Amino acid sequence: MRRDSPPPGFITRLAIIIEGGLVVIAVLLSLLLGLPLLDQVWPTVSAVFWGVLLTVPLLAGLWASKRSRWRVLANLFDEIEQTVVPLFADTSVAGLALISLLAGAGEEALFRGVVQSVLTGPLGTALALVVTSTAFGLLHYVTRTYAIMAGVIGLYLGVLALAFNSLLVPMIVHALYDFVALAYLTKATSLPSRGHTAQVNNS
Repeated sequence: MRRDSPPPGFITRLAIIIEGGLVVIAVLLSLLLGLPLLDQVWPTVSAVFWGVLLTVPLLAGLWASKRSRWRVLANLFDEIEQTVVPLFADTSVAGLALISLLAGAGEEALFRGVVQSVLTGPLGTALALVVTSTAFGLLHYVTRTYAIMAGVIGLYLGVLALAFNSLLVPMIVHALYDFVALAYLTKATSLPSRGHTAQVNNS
């Protein structure tokens, strides 16, 4: 192990602490500002159904982008594989699920439940949506392209929050997308191909 590399599990624990902290911050801010945060996460069959269904477009976009020949997207996935994926390479599937769950709950509660709601009054719905999505993208800044992609996803999640008047739908979409994307990028893509496996076995 290199001296400057974090100990095993450190990134996983740090991510859990940070994302869990966002949940606490969002709840405290909603109580302080008198926002009906908890009322918007009440579970219903309809919210769960739409949350799962509306994750599909994001996953389809991820799948299509992964196979795109457009240099911008190709470079984006190279950057993700070089920066984001190594951070969670040793994280278990259960750990990825917990991080994704906390990220979906905490980030949606904070950005869509608190920030977007507070800005809607002085800025109006459309501008509050754009400003919140931009801030969301900047929070996820790894590279410029990655931040833009995160901002677009944030815009999608913000529209869902408005359309359903619910935080549960974007929370489910966010958490499920994060989990599938992280699990795929860190687990599935790290497996050797059949041809490579056969070559190794025959060597």
